[in-house]
Amino acid sequence: MSLQSKTALVTGSTSGIGLAIARALAQHGANVVINGFGKPDAIETERAGIESEFHVRAVYSGADMTKPDEIAAMVAEAEKEFGAVDILVNNAGIQYVSAIEEFPVEKWDQIIAINLSSAFHAMRAAIPGMKKKGWGRIINTASAHSLVASPYKSAYVAAKHGIAGLTKTAALELATHKVTVNCISPGYVWTPLVEAQIPDTMKARGMTKEQVIEEVLLKAQPTKEFVTVDQVAAIAVFLCSEAAAQITGINLPVDGGWTAQ
Repeated sequence: MSLQSKTALVTGSTSGIGLAIARALAQHGANVVINGFGKPDAIETERAGIESEFHVRAVYSGADMTKPDEIAAMVAEAEKEFGAVDILVNNAGIQYVSAIEEFPVEKWDQIIAINLSSAFHAMRAAIPGMKKKGWGRIINTASAHSLVASPYKSAYVAAKHGIAGLTKTAALELATHKVTVNCISPGYVWTPLVEAQIPDTMKARGMTKEQVIEEVLLKAQPTKEFVTVDQVAAIAVFLCSEAAAQITGINLPVDGGWTAQ
């Protein structure tokens, strides 16, 4: 499959799942716009690495996903630079864990803004160009928490359930325009973010690293294995293919059986 002449904009793509998706799309020939926070040197290393490894163009946008104007400007800049945004991957997301009655209001607002509203604003900006071109792929990174809940993650669960609903609505609106809209719902994925949480959890619970992995992180995943970023990225690539042209409005769990329970 070739995505040559296509351009993909992937939010939250300076590390983890987003970076893996951006790299996979570039591997298949798409020019990419990456976005997210991080150290400038590290971001430039990833951006330049995509260009040199896959012989495509890659640009970086530092747009803040809490700011609708910056999101719209990022889409406009991508369209100006490459002529179109053919593939939009809404992947940006953050997490905060707290009981509802103690949940900081500013954290609720930030999570809803980044995990849900940013996808709406990016879609709102990119859809007119996709409709004009008569082709588009929108992929939203949801979560197993778009289908089931866990305690102390009210904002995250609410946002991910919202992403699933937004995906279905957009899929219906765009069904006759050759633009598909789907979401991928990973379970626990092995990323630097997850790995970094292990020492604190070991300390808080008095557990070994192995116990944290088995009894906390993978407790809900029957396979007892982490999903990999490359597995999620491969699904995103497939959803961009012609073989997936009639797949729209779906919420695809990639969770080792978590939501089968």
